Amino acid sequence: MADDRMGLPQGTLDVLILKTLALEPLHGWAVSERLQQISHDTLRIGQGSIYPALLRLQRKGWIKASWGTSENNRRAKYYELTRAGRRQLESGVQGWKRLSTVMGRVLNEG
Repeated sequence: MADDRMGLPQGTLDVLILKTLALEPLHGWAVSERLQQISHDTLRIGQGSIYPALLRLQRKGWIKASWGTSENNRRAKYYELTRAGRRQLESGVQGWKRLSTVMGRVLNEG
């Protein structure tokens, strides 16, 4: 059986995380799980990628973090979008839509 999982192009993870957090605040593991679920198990973002990305987004001011209790009754850091993060998400989504349109034109040509 073929492996349907795929790697992510550079910069894609930021947009995916921002989109996931636009729905509700989540802890890092839950962000990873939500992306895997929404992508029908195509995207599997490991801890070695998700947590550095969350830290990077926090440093840019696109997300903020606060401590809370997880569904497993454990202390967890929850992340949520800031206003700047919502603007960045909108910009990122528009960029991907433009790129997707152009790629579709090029790939369907000929």
